[in-house]
Amino acid sequence: MSDDISKDNPNDSRLAKEPSIANWERDTLEKLVFATIKEQRAARRWSIFFRLSVLALAVFAIWTYFDLGGADVESLGRHTALIEIDGTIDTDGSGSADNVVPSLDKAFADAGSAAVVLRVNSPGGSPVQAGIIVDEINRLKKGYPNKPLYVVVDEICASGGYYIAAAADKIYVNKASIVGSVGVLMDGFGFTGAMEKLGVERRLLTAGANKGFLDPFSPQSDKQKAHAQEMLDEIHQQFIDVVRAGRGKRLKETPEIFSGLYWTGAKAVEMGLADGFGTVDTVARDIVKAEDIVDYTSREGLPERVLKKFGASVGSGAVQSIYHGAVPKVR
Repeated sequence: MSDDISKDNPNDSRLAKEPSIANWERDTLEKLVFATIKEQRAARRWSIFFRLSVLALAVFAIWTYFDLGGADVESLGRHTALIEIDGTIDTDGSGSADNVVPSLDKAFADAGSAAVVLRVNSPGGSPVQAGIIVDEINRLKKGYPNKPLYVVVDEICASGGYYIAAAADKIYVNKASIVGSVGVLMDGFGFTGAMEKLGVERRLLTAGANKGFLDPFSPQSDKQKAHAQEMLDEIHQQFIDVVRAGRGKRLKETPEIFSGLYWTGAKAVEMGLADGFGTVDTVARDIVKAEDIVDYTSREGLPERVLKKFGASVGSGAVQSIYHGAVPKVR
């Protein structure tokens, strides 16, 4: 009988299946909801993780920049302060005024430093950066008259490097070091002849008769050349004045000494461009009488590299590549 009823009423079987269908839909919906919640929680966790990472990096950068976790060098007692200038004297690197000046200030101000030693290995560079460093050395020497500053030359101390070294109380070299090159240059290229042969036309619009001064794609006028030479001569005289003031009567002047030539360390000692032979260790031990050496050199770490303004660096590099040679250099 029941079979007959089921056959006569097909809806009965659908009704019997509805509870299981409803359960399946509810289970599926619950799974979707839980999955969505789980994904949202994971997304929140990752968001918190990245925010904390950025915060930690920022704190670490500030910590490193201000040396909040650095050791107190005063606890080391009497020592020789060391600052290194390695490479070109420019706005970046160990030879920039932004790096050297704070290091000098810290080294001179430390009560435990008996003397400051600049180890220089530089072919030269910017007269502006070198001039800023020299001015700061002279200021500190007046403020700390009992704390001498010595320069120890490594491979080379030429032009802008010697510009800085000349302000030291004494300069020590190796016999084979390269020393000198008291001169200034402004280099570049001219492409006007090649452009004419290739049929290339230079279209330069300026407001100001000399705004295209030293443009490598335009002819160089005698007036502009004379103006550039006048600037070079003025900077050269500034360089000469620094050398004369720093070396004093020790300097055995000859017509060639300010001509841009350079010499070996042995010859530099004979000429009065340097005072003797030595290394950082021998100067600390024999001259300063403080063998413990503390390095005050400002060095760029990971946070500084990460936080560096990449766009500004690229923009500056692009401009310098276009107008390379339009800036005077003491090298």
